[in-house]
Amino acid sequence: MPPRSCPRTTLIAAATLLSVTCSAFAAQPACTAASGPAVTPVIELYTSEGCSSCPPADKWVSSLKGPGGSGMVVQAFHVGYWDYIGWVDRFAAPAYTKRQHEVAARNKLSGVYTPQAVLNGKDLPAWGPRPPGGKEPARAGIVLSQLGPDQFEATVTPVASLQLAPSWAAYWTVTEHGHNSKVQAGENAGEFLKHDFVVRQYTVAGEYQNAGASPQKLGFHSIASTPGHERQINLVVFDPKTGKTLQAVSLQCAG
Repeated sequence: MPPRSCPRTTLIAAATLLSVTCSAFAAQPACTAASGPAVTPVIELYTSEGCSSCPPADKWVSSLKGPGGSGMVVQAFHVGYWDYIGWVDRFAAPAYTKRQHEVAARNKLSGVYTPQAVLNGKDLPAWGPRPPGGKEPARAGIVLSQLGPDQFEATVTPVASLQLAPSWAAYWTVTEHGHNSKVQAGENAGEFLKHDFVVRQYTVAGEYQNAGASPQKLGFHSIASTPGHERQINLVVFDPKTGKTLQAVSLQCAG
C-alpha cells in the first residue's frame, strides 16, 4: 500500500504552528535574572583614588567577586569631593557624591567620609571580611531581562502581605570589573590601584505607590559596555524613607 500523504491543510497548520513556536522562543529574553525569597544584600562602598585609607576597602570589595560574593549586589561609588585639592578620581561623578549625602542623612551622620561601606542602606563602619547573608523575607520580587544591546526591563512585584511603607523606590547601576589607575596626585600618588564593581552609571528609577501586589515595569537604557571589562546591570528596590533594601538583583550577560 503506498504511503498516505498528509492533507494540505494539515501541512499548512503544522508549518504555522512551527513558525509561531519558533517566534515564541525567539521572543524570549536571552539573559534574565530573578530575585529569590530572601532580601539580596546590597553593599555600597564610597571610595576615592586620592584617599590613603581607601585601597584596603577597594581590595575588600574585590574579594567579593565570584563565589564569595554570589548572592549580593556590590557597588563601588567613586566620589569627587577631594577633587578641589587636586585628588581627581577619574571614576567619580557628582551623582555618586549626592547619593552618599542622601545615605548619610538617612543614617543621621554628621557628614560623609571615605572609605564608607553601607549594607542595605545602613552605615557599616566595621566592614569585612564578608557581610552576613540576608535571610530576611524580601518585600518585593524582581525579574530583570536584557531586551537588546544596552536595553533592559525589570518587573517589580511588591509582596502585599509584607509591605510596611506606602511606597517603594528604585535605582539602577552599571558596574564593571578590572579597572586600574596609576594615581597622579593625592595621598596615593604614584600607586597602581585596581578596582572592581566600579559604578559607571547610576540612574534613579523613581518612587511608586504600593498598590497591593500590582507589578510595575521599569525600563533602562545603559551606557555601552567598556571592552575588556565584565559588567553587571543592577536594580535595587528600597524604602525611600529609610533606604532599607526591599530587594535587589544583579544581571551579568555575555557579550
